[in-house]
Amino acid sequence: MAEDVAALMKHLGIEKADFTGYSLGAGVALQIAIRHPDLIHKIVVISAPVKQSGWYPEVLDLMAQMGPDTAKSIKQTQLYQFYPDTDWEALFTKLGDLVRQDFDWSKEITAIKSPVMIVFADADSVRMAHIMEFFAQFGGGQRDVGLDRALRPQAQLAILPGTTHYDILSFPMLAAIITRFLDSPMPEGM
Repeated sequence: MAEDVAALMKHLGIEKADFTGYSLGAGVALQIAIRHPDLIHKIVVISAPVKQSGWYPEVLDLMAQMGPDTAKSIKQTQLYQFYPDTDWEALFTKLGDLVRQDFDWSKEITAIKSPVMIVFADADSVRMAHIMEFFAQFGGGQRDVGLDRALRPQAQLAILPGTTHYDILSFPMLAAIITRFLDSPMPEGM
């Protein structure tokens, strides 16, 4: 998917962009930053781990079971009503194959030079210990940044209260938090 986005940007003549992704889409945004750092201005990763083991075990169990039978449960949702012509069985089969793949991008993300914001729910499907490990890979949470903020990492972390992986996008202040990050000046030398 990252390669598709890069090709589309080239086709449209877009040299650089900010990327925001949620869950699977956040993984795509991370892959764009890893594979095509020249296309990234800033990146916002919402509710996605940097490695497969970042998910809680029960989430991994659900991913292991994802397939055509999962499509039956979608018929009672608004999503199904919005997209009635979707082949849900084929979609969940492909998604199941994708989400069962083991991954660990820990080393690759350390090469990301663009400003990064990672956003999680306080009751996310991603383990809190993993969230802190993820933030630490960008230098966050390692020390006091000082009164002058000189030691502040370029990465930012937001933990949204009263939210879960499944409702984080409806948090009333999410858009304002992301906009503030995207509108802030680029660090010197970028």
